[in-house]
Amino acid sequence: MSQVIRAAVLECDTPIDPVKDRYGTYGNLFDGLLNTSLKELGKDTAVSFELSKWDVVGDLKYPKPEEFDCLLLTGSKHDAFSDAPWILSLTNYIHTIFQQTQKPIIGICFGHQIIARALGARVGRSTAGWEVAVESVSLHNAGKELFGKDTLYIHQMHRDITYEVPNGCVNLGSSPRCEVQGLYLPKRILTVQGHPEYNEFVVSKLLEVRHAQGIFDDALFSDGMSRVGKNHDGTVS
Repeated sequence: MSQVIRAAVLECDTPIDPVKDRYGTYGNLFDGLLNTSLKELGKDTAVSFELSKWDVVGDLKYPKPEEFDCLLLTGSKHDAFSDAPWILSLTNYIHTIFQQTQKPIIGICFGHQIIARALGARVGRSTAGWEVAVESVSLHNAGKELFGKDTLYIHQMHRDITYEVPNGCVNLGSSPRCEVQGLYLPKRILTVQGHPEYNEFVVSKLLEVRHAQGIFDDALFSDGMSRVGKNHDGTVS
């Protein structure tokens, strides 16, 4: 019998229409990522994920600790440093889970920043601007041990950052525009600023939409599109 891991996905946003039409919600994206990863690791017969999805933006209800084995916070277009009621509620919830349980907590982009904030670190807008499409992250010692490499190529889509590393955590890596690219506390915290769940289609559509909305100027859009889905060495990510 395979081990079943109950993962509660806290959906912190709704994908843009082209992405939602193809993949569904962010929980669906992570469902695909996790199951594909298990197959690639050859562990799909020994381990399986049972995902529950929680809309933490529109409904301030969260899973109880006994209902999950680990938490996963998705990305979001919203600011993790905002004092919007749902963001404060989410931050307090993560703080409580961390303090009162031993449940592992995983965060992606916005989720990475919310976890940092819940653990007492400062988050905010980066003065270096947007980091988009595939970027290289220089891994630190903990990151090298986790990923088995010196450099991680990963899709990015953010201009907010975590300025500090919370007490007890270590920084997984850095890039020229973002000093804290991930947080790690063994068996408790794992976060990344980038998006392992994104692919070329998702990032291309995000670039196109934000360019059309005037969020990205022509130069940023063209630069981002030139690096979508490819590593700096030319290989597909």
